[in-house]
Amino acid sequence: MRIIDISRELMSAQVYPGDPAPEIKPLTRISLGDSCNTSALHICAHNATHLDVPLHFIPDGLDAESIELEACIGECSVVEFNGTLLGAQAEELMPFLHPRVLFKGEMELSPSAAFVLSTAGLRLVGVEEQAAALSECNGEVHKQLLGSGMLLLEGIDLSNVNPGSYFLFAAPIKIKGCDGSPVRAVLIER
Repeated sequence: MRIIDISRELMSAQVYPGDPAPEIKPLTRISLGDSCNTSALHICAHNATHLDVPLHFIPDGLDAESIELEACIGECSVVEFNGTLLGAQAEELMPFLHPRVLFKGEMELSPSAAFVLSTAGLRLVGVEEQAAALSECNGEVHKQLLGSGMLLLEGIDLSNVNPGSYFLFAAPIKIKGCDGSPVRAVLIER
Protein backbone atom coordinates (compact mmCIF):
# COMPACT_ATOMS: atom_id res chain seq x y z
CA MET A 1 0.00 0.00 0.00
CA ARG A 2 1.29 3.47 -0.91
CA ILE A 3 -0.17 6.75 0.42
CA ILE A 4 0.13 9.73 -1.93
CA ASP A 5 -0.44 13.22 -0.52
CA ILE A 6 -2.34 15.22 -3.17
CA SER A 7 -2.74 18.35 -1.03
CA ARG A 8 -1.11 21.69 -1.63
CA GLU A 9 0.65 23.41 1.29
CA LEU A 10 -1.77 26.04 2.64
CA MET A 11 0.52 29.03 3.13
CA SER A 12 2.31 28.81 -0.24
CA ALA A 13 -0.56 27.70 -2.51
CA GLN A 14 -1.98 29.96 -5.20
CA VAL A 15 -4.86 32.07 -3.89
CA TYR A 16 -7.98 32.42 -6.03
CA PRO A 17 -8.29 36.04 -7.26
CA GLY A 18 -10.25 38.09 -4.74
CA ASP A 19 -9.87 35.61 -1.87
CA PRO A 20 -7.75 36.61 1.13
CA ALA A 21 -4.35 34.96 1.56
CA PRO A 22 -4.02 32.71 4.62
CA GLU A 23 -2.23 34.07 7.70
CA ILE A 24 -0.80 32.55 10.88
CA LYS A 25 -0.73 34.92 13.85
CA PRO A 26 1.26 33.91 16.95
CA LEU A 27 -0.73 34.01 20.19
CA THR A 28 1.88 32.59 22.57
CA ARG A 29 5.53 31.71 21.97
CA ILE A 30 8.00 29.66 24.01
CA SER A 31 10.76 32.00 22.77
CA LEU A 32 8.96 34.85 24.57
CA GLY A 33 8.62 32.97 27.87
CA ASP A 34 5.24 31.33 27.28
CA SER A 35 4.80 27.68 28.22
CA CYS A 36 3.82 26.65 24.68
CA ASN A 37 3.33 27.88 21.13
CA THR A 38 -0.23 28.68 19.99
CA SER A 39 -1.40 30.37 16.82
CA ALA A 40 -4.53 31.81 15.24
CA LEU A 41 -5.09 30.68 11.67
CA HIS A 42 -7.02 33.04 9.36
CA ILE A 43 -8.04 31.45 6.06
CA CYS A 44 -10.66 31.49 3.38
CA ALA A 45 -12.51 28.15 3.32
CA HIS A 46 -11.45 27.91 -0.35
CA ASN A 47 -7.66 28.37 0.02
CA ALA A 48 -5.25 25.67 -1.24
CA THR A 49 -6.69 22.11 -1.39
CA HIS A 50 -10.31 22.46 -0.37
CA LEU A 51 -13.77 21.00 -0.70
CA ASP A 52 -16.66 23.01 -2.12
CA VAL A 53 -19.92 21.86 -0.55
CA PRO A 54 -23.42 22.64 -1.89
CA LEU A 55 -23.86 25.71 0.36
CA HIS A 56 -21.10 27.42 -1.66
CA PHE A 57 -23.58 28.14 -4.50
CA ILE A 58 -26.92 26.68 -3.32
CA PRO A 59 -28.68 28.87 -0.68
CA ASP A 60 -30.18 25.93 1.25
CA GLY A 61 -27.41 23.46 0.34
CA LEU A 62 -25.54 21.27 2.80
CA ASP A 63 -22.72 22.86 4.80
CA ALA A 64 -19.30 21.37 5.59
CA GLU A 65 -20.65 19.77 8.77
CA SER A 66 -23.64 18.09 7.10
CA ILE A 67 -22.25 16.43 3.97
CA GLU A 68 -22.07 12.65 3.77
CA LEU A 69 -18.47 11.59 4.33
CA GLU A 70 -18.96 8.71 1.88
CA ALA A 71 -18.92 11.32 -0.90
CA CYS A 72 -15.28 12.21 -0.22
CA ILE A 73 -13.96 8.86 0.99
CA GLY A 74 -13.87 5.81 -1.28
CA GLU A 75 -12.89 4.39 -4.65
CA CYS A 76 -11.79 7.01 -7.14
CA SER A 77 -10.63 7.35 -10.74
CA VAL A 78 -7.77 9.63 -11.78
CA VAL A 79 -8.16 10.73 -15.40
CA GLU A 80 -5.65 12.85 -17.33
CA PHE A 81 -7.22 15.68 -19.31
CA ASN A 82 -6.06 19.10 -20.54
CA GLY A 83 -8.28 21.86 -21.90
CA THR A 84 -12.02 22.34 -21.55
CA LEU A 85 -13.97 19.13 -20.94
CA LEU A 86 -17.12 19.13 -23.08
CA GLY A 87 -20.30 17.16 -22.48
CA ALA A 88 -19.63 14.60 -25.25
CA GLN A 89 -16.16 13.92 -23.83
CA ALA A 90 -17.60 13.49 -20.33
CA GLU A 91 -20.15 10.99 -21.70
CA GLU A 92 -17.33 8.94 -23.25
CA LEU A 93 -15.56 8.76 -19.87
CA MET A 94 -18.58 7.77 -17.77
CA PRO A 95 -18.46 3.96 -18.26
CA PHE A 96 -14.90 3.88 -16.90
CA LEU A 97 -15.29 6.03 -13.79
CA HIS A 98 -15.73 5.34 -10.09
CA PRO A 99 -18.26 7.55 -8.20
CA ARG A 100 -15.37 9.93 -7.43
CA VAL A 101 -13.20 11.28 -10.27
CA LEU A 102 -10.10 13.47 -10.14
CA PHE A 103 -8.92 15.24 -13.28
CA LYS A 104 -5.16 15.53 -13.70
CA GLY A 105 -4.01 18.42 -15.88
CA GLU A 106 -4.75 22.02 -16.69
CA MET A 107 -8.45 21.78 -17.37
CA GLU A 108 -11.83 23.18 -16.65
CA LEU A 109 -15.35 21.87 -16.92
CA SER A 110 -17.79 23.27 -19.47
CA PRO A 111 -21.47 23.70 -18.55
CA SER A 112 -22.32 20.69 -20.77
CA ALA A 113 -19.72 18.52 -18.97
CA ALA A 114 -21.09 19.70 -15.62
CA PHE A 115 -24.57 18.58 -16.72
CA VAL A 116 -23.32 15.13 -17.78
CA LEU A 117 -21.29 14.63 -14.59
CA SER A 118 -24.08 15.86 -12.30
CA THR A 119 -26.68 13.52 -13.81
CA ALA A 120 -24.40 10.46 -13.83
CA GLY A 121 -24.53 9.74 -10.12
CA LEU A 122 -21.00 10.88 -9.32
CA ARG A 123 -20.36 11.88 -5.70
CA LEU A 124 -17.25 14.04 -6.15
CA VAL A 125 -15.23 15.71 -8.91
CA GLY A 126 -11.70 16.96 -8.29
CA VAL A 127 -9.47 19.32 -10.26
CA GLU A 128 -5.94 20.64 -9.88
CA GLU A 129 -7.02 24.24 -10.52
CA GLN A 130 -8.35 26.45 -7.71
CA ALA A 131 -11.81 26.25 -9.33
CA ALA A 132 -13.55 23.68 -11.53
CA ALA A 133 -14.37 26.36 -14.11
CA LEU A 134 -11.91 29.24 -14.02
CA SER A 135 -13.34 31.27 -16.89
CA GLU A 136 -16.93 31.28 -15.71
CA CYS A 137 -18.41 34.46 -14.32
CA ASN A 138 -21.86 33.42 -13.21
CA GLY A 139 -21.08 30.14 -11.44
CA GLU A 140 -23.11 27.99 -13.86
CA VAL A 141 -20.77 24.98 -13.57
CA HIS A 142 -20.61 25.17 -9.78
CA LYS A 143 -24.39 25.56 -9.48
CA GLN A 144 -24.98 22.54 -11.72
CA LEU A 145 -22.56 20.26 -9.86
CA LEU A 146 -23.23 21.41 -6.31
CA GLY A 147 -26.98 21.60 -6.98
CA SER A 148 -26.95 17.88 -7.71
CA GLY A 149 -25.46 17.24 -4.25
CA MET A 150 -22.01 16.51 -5.66
CA LEU A 151 -18.87 17.81 -3.93
CA LEU A 152 -15.95 19.58 -5.63
CA LEU A 153 -12.38 18.93 -4.54
CA GLU A 154 -10.30 21.81 -5.87
CA GLY A 155 -6.62 22.73 -5.73
CA ILE A 156 -5.29 19.17 -5.62
CA ASP A 157 -1.80 18.20 -6.79
CA LEU A 158 -1.73 15.12 -9.01
CA SER A 159 1.78 15.69 -10.38
CA ASN A 160 3.02 12.46 -8.74
CA VAL A 161 -0.04 10.38 -9.65
CA ASN A 162 -0.60 8.19 -12.69
CA PRO A 163 -4.09 7.79 -14.17
CA GLY A 164 -5.91 4.82 -12.69
CA SER A 165 -7.93 3.60 -9.71
CA TYR A 166 -7.20 4.65 -6.13
CA PHE A 167 -8.87 4.99 -2.74
CA LEU A 168 -9.49 8.68 -1.90
CA PHE A 169 -9.61 10.25 1.54
CA ALA A 170 -10.53 13.96 1.43
CA ALA A 171 -12.73 14.63 4.46
CA PRO A 172 -13.50 18.27 5.31
CA ILE A 173 -13.11 19.88 8.70
CA LYS A 174 -16.49 19.67 10.47
CA ILE A 175 -17.61 23.33 10.32
CA LYS A 176 -21.28 24.17 10.83
CA GLY A 177 -22.59 26.82 8.45
CA CYS A 178 -19.48 26.90 6.24
CA ASP A 179 -19.60 26.70 2.42
CA GLY A 180 -16.30 24.86 2.08
CA SER A 181 -13.37 23.47 4.00
CA PRO A 182 -9.65 22.88 3.66
CA VAL A 183 -8.75 19.20 3.43
CA ARG A 184 -5.63 17.03 3.61
CA ALA A 185 -6.39 14.89 0.58
CA VAL A 186 -4.63 11.58 0.05
CA LEU A 187 -4.85 8.73 -2.44
CA ILE A 188 -4.13 5.17 -1.41
CA GLU A 189 -2.68 2.93 -4.08
CA ARG A 190 -3.11 -0.77 -3.38
